[in-house]
Amino acid sequence: MQNSPVISLNSGASIPQVGFGVFQVDPASTKKVVLDALEVGYRHIDTAAGYDNEAAVGEAIAESGIPREELFITTKQRPADQAASLSRQAIESSLEKLGLPFVDLYLIHWPTPARGLYVDSWHALESFAEQGLARSIGVSNFLPDHLDRLAAESSTVPAVNQIELHPRLQQKRTEERSVHAGIRVEAWSPIARGDLVDTPEVNAIATRHDKTVAQITLRWHLEHGRIIIPRTAHKDRMVENFDLFDFTLEPDEVSVLDALEVGGRIGPDPATNNRI
Repeated sequence: MQNSPVISLNSGASIPQVGFGVFQVDPASTKKVVLDALEVGYRHIDTAAGYDNEAAVGEAIAESGIPREELFITTKQRPADQAASLSRQAIESSLEKLGLPFVDLYLIHWPTPARGLYVDSWHALESFAEQGLARSIGVSNFLPDHLDRLAAESSTVPAVNQIELHPRLQQKRTEERSVHAGIRVEAWSPIARGDLVDTPEVNAIATRHDKTVAQITLRWHLEHGRIIIPRTAHKDRMVENFDLFDFTLEPDEVSVLDALEVGGRIGPDPATNNRI
């Protein structure tokens, strides 16, 4: 079984570069899906309070028999729980559902700028790290302006910024701002929820390496040093998405995918998304 490379975080922890996401996985099937992913070799599982499947992820972790120290578990705080008075209750609820005394990474899921509470939440997350409830803390969907405000009002640098990132939406300004501050970038929807780029140039790269376009796209992320959390409910696709470590892309091949940026956002815009 292959092992994912690991990346060092500014918290001192190490995170598997290739993880498995459970966004939009039906809670009724999440346990089996996560058990399949663990069997394939994934050791980094990404969930969120807002996915309503933390309990099923916890059941899979318990049933897998894999030692806790071999797993990296991420969950996220709902926007509705951003008030400082609700943050403690939120992480305790997530830990209870997961059946864990701590998570490896706890993220603010969205900045939700109209509410203006993400800095209050960040201070709560700092306390969770101090108390051992989260080994590392970070943010998700934060744009440079949001990161700048955290930097101005906090002394703790997020370990991770998890953002929508794929060839059609590369968010270069956000990635550069994150990396410059020592924040690792983690790509959600790294293959654009299956809406893969289909160009002769990318197909030629796939043929050259005897890989699929999805594998070429995921490898492109790894060449840029990103963490990725592809999602699928199908075990054969789990295997495919994890089979990335026996080849590398040449710089000119990376440039082909770099040139595919069109600003094609799939998910909400963090600047205007204020859903709770």
